[in-house]
Amino acid sequence: MRITKFVVLLLMSGLSGSLLAQTTAGQIREATLKFLDEFATEQASAGYKVAYESGSIDSRVALAECESPLTVEFSGDPWKSTSPTLQVSCEGNRPWRMFVTASVSIHGPALVATRPLTRGERITADLVTHQPVEINASRRGAITETQEAVGMEVRRSINAGALITPDMLSAPAAVERGDHVIITARSGGFSVSSRGKALASAGIGEQVLVENLRSSRTVKGNVVGPGHVEIPM
Repeated sequence: MRITKFVVLLLMSGLSGSLLAQTTAGQIREATLKFLDEFATEQASAGYKVAYESGSIDSRVALAECESPLTVEFSGDPWKSTSPTLQVSCEGNRPWRMFVTASVSIHGPALVATRPLTRGERITADLVTHQPVEINASRRGAITETQEAVGMEVRRSINAGALITPDMLSAPAAVERGDHVIITARSGGFSVSSRGKALASAGIGEQVLVENLRSSRTVKGNVVGPGHVEIPM
């Protein structure tokens, strides 16, 4: 009888141990720090310096044991926030996920204006320069490559030395209101073209209303190049 009870206790003890197997706060923190370290190393190779710290994790956290390495990824854009959220998840038989807020600072060269810029001015290479800044301190992002700005138009005035963010610039109009354009109706490998007049201004990739000069019909098409509007059939 005593032997039977002893065996039962051993079985219950083993079962209890498997049920109590868990992923601890320390393991979660270790996974997030490893992910952030890999992110910092990757950005360093591109010329950016990343400082980071994992957010606090309640030491009482105990989630189901994960059979595979924990998966960590940004749930937001770390280039637009100094406090991005990390999603930590387990993809095993007992899947789970949780979110951890991290502190991330990305320093590197970004474009600033070399002089005051006025609305409507076209950006040329001499109007911008690189300066080291905390790139993700601006929720509006930053422009890091000169070619991303050259040829764009200033949407509103920019002070000398100010960080240039994407929302400050816009693509110049490829079609101006009143311009005569080529309208191409396309379906697969078949296309037919006619002349038209733009009823508004628009950039490449934007939609615009045009008047077909032959039929006087007004249609909406996509601007695919300067003076060219395409209508899918």
